[in-house]
Amino acid sequence: MAVPADTDRSLVRIEVADLIRLAALAADAEAELFARNPHGSGRYAGRLLGRALCQGAALHYVSKKNGVKDFDVWSFYAQYDDWPFPARWRGTRDFGPSKFGRYSGDPPRYSGRRVDLLGRSLPVRPGTDAADALRRYLAARRTASAKALAAKAVVLIGPENRAGEIVWPAANRVS
Repeated sequence: MAVPADTDRSLVRIEVADLIRLAALAADAEAELFARNPHGSGRYAGRLLGRALCQGAALHYVSKKNGVKDFDVWSFYAQYDDWPFPARWRGTRDFGPSKFGRYSGDPPRYSGRRVDLLGRSLPVRPGTDAADALRRYLAARRTASAKALAAKAVVLIGPENRAGEIVWPAANRVS
């Protein structure tokens, strides 16, 4: 399905292969972040719980109705007691030319849909199940980020063997 000319949202179905590509883009950006800041954010290398597609694109994956303006990918880490993952970190990547087209409002440097990358640490132990940790985080809605993410949908994109697993809404209900 081509991107309709009269909309900025792609209505093309998101496949598991697309989710895996998003996870790889996030991993690449985070590896660069960790290399630049080995004693800060770099401490989180090896503490990844999972990655998730969130917000509108995740809602589109679940409902097939929302459309995709951009991709919001969040990486969640097991938090150190003395140092949370830098909540203000935000990276971007270009999904590149694809079936999703590009959002006309993005700068020309994006040849495809923009991928916004964010990260958070959660107060759990390394090895905690990513979906369980995310459901607890979203259900508690203690932060502005948790409230915003819980308002739409969250879909695992990593670990790879769970790509496409719907984490939120918890009962897989989308209105």
